[in-house]
Amino acid sequence: MPKISEKGILMPPSPIRKLVPYSEDAKRKGRKVYHLNIGQPDIPTPDVALDALRNIKLNVIEYSHSAGNESYRRKLATYYTKIGINIDHTQMLITTGGSEAILFALLTCLNPGDEIITPEPFYANYNGFAVTAGIKIIPVTSTIENDFALPPVSEIEKKISPKTKGIIICNPNNPTGYLYSREELLQLRDIVVKHDLFLFSDEAYREFCYDGIEHFSAMNLEGIENNVVLVDSISKRYSECGVRIGALVSRNKEVISSALKFAQARLSPPGLGQIAGEASIDTPDDYFREVNREYTMRRDFMVDELNKIPGVYCPRPRGAFYTVVKLPVDDFDRFAQWLLEDFEYRNQTVMIAPASGFYSTPGLGKNEVRIAYVFKIEDLKNAMETLAEALKAYPGRRG
Repeated sequence: MPKISEKGILMPPSPIRKLVPYSEDAKRKGRKVYHLNIGQPDIPTPDVALDALRNIKLNVIEYSHSAGNESYRRKLATYYTKIGINIDHTQMLITTGGSEAILFALLTCLNPGDEIITPEPFYANYNGFAVTAGIKIIPVTSTIENDFALPPVSEIEKKISPKTKGIIICNPNNPTGYLYSREELLQLRDIVVKHDLFLFSDEAYREFCYDGIEHFSAMNLEGIENNVVLVDSISKRYSECGVRIGALVSRNKEVISSALKFAQARLSPPGLGQIAGEASIDTPDDYFREVNREYTMRRDFMVDELNKIPGVYCPRPRGAFYTVVKLPVDDFDRFAQWLLEDFEYRNQTVMIAPASGFYSTPGLGKNEVRIAYVFKIEDLKNAMETLAEALKAYPGRRG
């Protein structure tokens, strides 16, 4: 029988989705499962997007331009201008979700065998993109004790080798919820200039910044205009995860023209998704104010409840809608499976994402978990109560 490829063997499973079979079994037993493992918002999609889809009058759903519909790109440029990023429609490609934007960026800017540095824990799918592109992720560790702030410049520079071609950050961060400051981004700029690197900035959670703190985009770092590649997505901004629309944005003409060739190889981004995305730009500001208020309440409730549980430590994230939590357990992969296979409280349980899958360094994250606060307060209350009872009952509890 033919053998599959080395890439197929090396491709890591999703730490977010690998426990799905156990979750399905728990549901078949009649248990309510609270999905704290995945960032699927319950916030309604804006009416302008849904109305645009309902009112489609096309006779043929045809291919778009490989870079995306020009009308959408022009309108998206107005969105960026509104938030202080001055670009035009020729400096972007519409992609099939933010995931494709990241993959196109890596394929365009790095050769097989090259290295890219990123603070860990990091978005787990970066590992899969790296395998696909034939590159290596070099982690520099941030710690929960420091609320996952950017590691010192000296630690980042220790990781730079002749194979290093770039740094990738997610800001606000998935999985930690950490929001990198302007000062931290200036530190990264200095490293990029010194070592002539690309800076890939994943800003899919830009709208989700709390406590009055404003997001600062890497696109506004002076002096590295040709080094910065922005990857973006409408999935979380407008609660439209299923339309699969993202963007790759750069002022580097060579990056855009080269990435376009990869885009041409897959023909075009989703046609119906672009219709929803273009309409979504007309979402009123009140929508975002209400969403921010709702997530702030959810964050505050969840963090407070978690920190009441003996042995648990949860930082207070400033962005996105995730946090990484330290739990008093022996091995979180075992704990996460045990929750679904062997535990129930009032006929309910929780599904969580072991943080080990968000680290590249072996052994890290074994007693940490990523939790998404994407439920209304009532459901979060039940989920936190269930988790607290589970920690009392778990045979591998420590402390």
